[in-house]
Amino acid sequence: MRAMVQLSYGSPEVIVMQEVAKPSPGNKELLIRIKAAKVGPSDCAFRKGNPFMIRLLYGLSRPKFAIGGTELAGVIEAVGEEVQHFKPGDRVLGMSVKNFGAFAEYKCLSADNPLAVIPDNITFEEAVGVCDGGATALTFLRDKAHLREGQKILIYGASGSVGIYAVQLARYYGAEVTGVCSGANEGLVRNAGANFVLDYKKEDFTKAGKAYDIIFDAVGKCSFSDCRRVLTDKGMFLTTAPRLSTLMQMMWTSMFKGKRAVFTTAGLLQNKSNLDFLMDLTNNGTLHAVIDRRYPLERLPDAHQYVETERKRGNVIIQL
Repeated sequence: MRAMVQLSYGSPEVIVMQEVAKPSPGNKELLIRIKAAKVGPSDCAFRKGNPFMIRLLYGLSRPKFAIGGTELAGVIEAVGEEVQHFKPGDRVLGMSVKNFGAFAEYKCLSADNPLAVIPDNITFEEAVGVCDGGATALTFLRDKAHLREGQKILIYGASGSVGIYAVQLARYYGAEVTGVCSGANEGLVRNAGANFVLDYKKEDFTKAGKAYDIIFDAVGKCSFSDCRRVLTDKGMFLTTAPRLSTLMQMMWTSMFKGKRAVFTTAGLLQNKSNLDFLMDLTNNGTLHAVIDRRYPLERLPDAHQYVETERKRGNVIIQL
């Protein structure tokens, strides 16, 4: 089968097309013919081995797993003898957060991985797009912030792959949403459900005098120190970036009842029920996939380059 393989850390050019052996499913595994995957900032970070924490977990000198990619959508081609809830022909959405492998024509996943059947009226690309940012946003807003009706939330990076789904989910939970993005993306963020939109190039929300119950930095550009002044007394700062300063602030603020900083490894907390929930919301029209660009598998390096411009709107999808 064709796969995009990376044998060292570095620029997008370290990813090359190779023919590799097609996997065979074990007793508890599914063999999935991949139809769509995604590229986001986390994929670029794993490719570069930066921040250094990635190398501590996935290989100091070179990647432990040569084929990258976590979110995937496709068709089950075969199942192991002990698989009970899936069958060949099922259209499925899955996450391979432990050993990656989505940037290939086939992937074997254990039935214990986060997996969900894709409703008939949702495309593979839409499913993997919603999973990309939606699963992360859901973990932060529902499970960590316990976002509820009437709260005020500011989402920084509201037009990105996490932010655009955070806006939609925040509106679903009944919050008043302020999105921060570039002026060019104001319409996109308003259409996603934001009550207010700020252009980060023209307005500094930390000096605007408005307080928020939750500030969600979906792109890792803010700090708790900067945002603290515009949090309510028991407000929460959430970030997708695992900086050492944030982790220290998280430990310090957890000892008190006031304002808090929160980071979590959202990818490692995903499960089948989360993906089922996201597919239900997409199926009933609550969530809408936002796809910026599509690339064929062999142009994966180009997709990485585009993501690193930090100008993408929503998802970048790999088509197979």
